[in-house]
Amino acid sequence: MKFDVKKMSIKWRLFAYFALFTAVVIVFLWIFQIVFLDDFYKTIKINEIRSTAGEIASAVDDADLQEVIDSISQRGDLSILVWNMVTGETFKTQDFPGNVLTNLPDDTKNLLYLQAKDNGGEYLQRFFRNEGFVRILNSGGETDFEFDSAQQDGAQNESAAQPQGGGMTIGMDMHLESMIDARAVQNSGGETVLVLLSTVISPVNTTVQTLRTQLVIITAIMAALAILIAFIISRVISKPIVKINESARMLAAGDYDVRFDENGYREIGELGRTLNYAAKELSTVEALRRELIANISHDLRTPLTLITGYSEVMRDIPGEYSPENVQIIIDEARRLSNIVSDVLDLSRLQSGTQELKKERFSLTGTVREIVKRYIKLTGQKGYRIAFLQEQEVFVAADEPRISQVIYNLLNNAINYTGADKKVTVRQTAADGIVRVEIEDTGEGIPADKLPYIWDRYYRVEKTHKRATVGSGLGLSIVKAALDMHGAKYGVGSTEGKGSVFWFELGIAE
Repeated sequence: MKFDVKKMSIKWRLFAYFALFTAVVIVFLWIFQIVFLDDFYKTIKINEIRSTAGEIASAVDDADLQEVIDSISQRGDLSILVWNMVTGETFKTQDFPGNVLTNLPDDTKNLLYLQAKDNGGEYLQRFFRNEGFVRILNSGGETDFEFDSAQQDGAQNESAAQPQGGGMTIGMDMHLESMIDARAVQNSGGETVLVLLSTVISPVNTTVQTLRTQLVIITAIMAALAILIAFIISRVISKPIVKINESARMLAAGDYDVRFDENGYREIGELGRTLNYAAKELSTVEALRRELIANISHDLRTPLTLITGYSEVMRDIPGEYSPENVQIIIDEARRLSNIVSDVLDLSRLQSGTQELKKERFSLTGTVREIVKRYIKLTGQKGYRIAFLQEQEVFVAADEPRISQVIYNLLNNAINYTGADKKVTVRQTAADGIVRVEIEDTGEGIPADKLPYIWDRYYRVEKTHKRATVGSGLGLSIVKAALDMHGAKYGVGSTEGKGSVFWFELGIAE
């Protein structure tokens, strides 16, 4: 079966990343401490001898040149020789075993001077010391110089032989790589001065072996610690995420009382707070959905019961087939149709499947016609509806949708107005904006419930008064239609005095 990395849990993915990081660190340690250690060391020694040669070359006129040479030699473990080729004056470090510049013949010095002169004033050469030979490595090949064994300072075998064919004679050690730097400079008197520096590049094989042994031990320790730390860190980091995942499964299964842990890392805490808010909202929506189903079931059942009851009475009882009973059946059928239409309109508006068809029309004329219809419909029941406006105003909007907004706001005002049964509609215009307000004189809406009255499924009263006209879904339809227009809308309410619902549209030129 093929392993899919994307399906790894966060715990094991963090574990893998941390283990990979540790492996990369160990590999780099091996590369820099073992593989390139010799190259790094030799590069540093070359830069050191060149820098020191330049320092001595700039001090050839100093009266205390010998002190400068001794100080530099002790500091850098270097053999130093400064030779005035005109006067023969020589400054050099003290003799010690392995000093290849000790007793260096003049012809060898002259050869080094020529090499330096041919190379632009500086000649740097690395060479190996073997028994009886000095092998100078350069780009032009290998030149061997044979030496005779001689005893120097009773410390070790050195060479003081003559080169074959006019070469140079250099004292030597066994199987060591060294460097020599020759510089040809002039002092303030115009005399040629040869500056020679030599140092031994100590073999690093023993050091490499020591480091290798240490790195083997360090690698084993780091690998063990990395596995342990990676497991602990991945477990600690993934634990709150795993808990949130388990709670999310419960939420998805319909358990809206589940609570998410808001502790731990900032991102995990923010995710927990967000999911807790989502769970609370889903719980509210679910409760309101059930309430809506109950309310709509009630609103649908009432006209159906009346229609069925009056129809059976007219069928079974002689003389009950009257225009009044027929009108009741017609009215209830229309109310039932209105309820179904409102539910469908709300669904279409909120799903975004209904497109706006904007056109220029008289908002004032539309409001006036709707108010007239309501006056005719409700006047016999004592309702007083007044329309106050100062001028004729035109807007560019979807007229059926705006008419639907006005119908539903009037329905809401008529249903909840006070005992005086008074409803006032106002139209004002200023700064290119027309504002329509619909005011009732009812009991008002508590301030803590105002933000929720536009929400789907929401009702201020659990036992709502059945609407004289409409389905009770009016404010949800109003909100959806005005949102589609990008219009501003709102409500102001004072308990015991009534409410004012309003919306604003731009005036068309």
